[in-house]
Amino acid sequence: MLALHNVVKRFGGLTATDNLSFEVKRGESVGLIGPNGAGKTTIFSLIMGEHRPTAGRITLNDQDITDMPTHARIRRGVSRTYQVPRPFAEMTVVENIRVGMMPDRLAPMLFRAPDLTAERDLALSVGFQNGDLDRLPSELSMGDLRKLELARTLATGAEVLLLDEVFAGLTTGEIAQISDLIHAKRTEGMTFIIVSHDLRALEPLVDRTLALAQGAMIAEGNFADVTADPHVRTAYLGE
Repeated sequence: MLALHNVVKRFGGLTATDNLSFEVKRGESVGLIGPNGAGKTTIFSLIMGEHRPTAGRITLNDQDITDMPTHARIRRGVSRTYQVPRPFAEMTVVENIRVGMMPDRLAPMLFRAPDLTAERDLALSVGFQNGDLDRLPSELSMGDLRKLELARTLATGAEVLLLDEVFAGLTTGEIAQISDLIHAKRTEGMTFIIVSHDLRALEPLVDRTLALAQGAMIAEGNFADVTADPHVRTAYLGE
């Protein structure tokens, strides 16, 4: 469904991704692990068109999206969360989610009162309470901001979700709630790439794991084999 073909990204003299190739099948959940600076977030930025590769191609459903703008990629079914949440500061939780649900053409929305039922249902599904829905981002905890990031991503109707440290700052109960939601979305056929330093939370969510170091793939396979690989343990776990 999604593939990187020999992708290189350089920032001046720094090589962030080094001839990187991998593919993700429809309905698959792939974990992306590695130490800080391994290139994980850069990969998400390349997939979303926030950075353009120095070399190589990116395809989505066999269509080359390498030169597409970000909004066109979202329309084709791929969206992401961010390590540092980026809500609209002057909008409530429900209003932030509504932005992701808006059609490309706003005219049809200008002549009817907003029905926020879908937005509220989505907010509740990621763990918000009714009393949270009209709060501003400045009133939310980091855990709630991460839940809002996930809800805004789901609101786009994406088929492929790129989750960047979605568990960071969450309590054990919140992690379980988000994990249950990811499992539910997978049963609907959604595809995931998940970056997480919380390996305990990541393990039950992924079919396959890719390990990176210095922008290059150093291991690929099931979670147990990858995390036991001596190259991964040296690069990622410091052993």
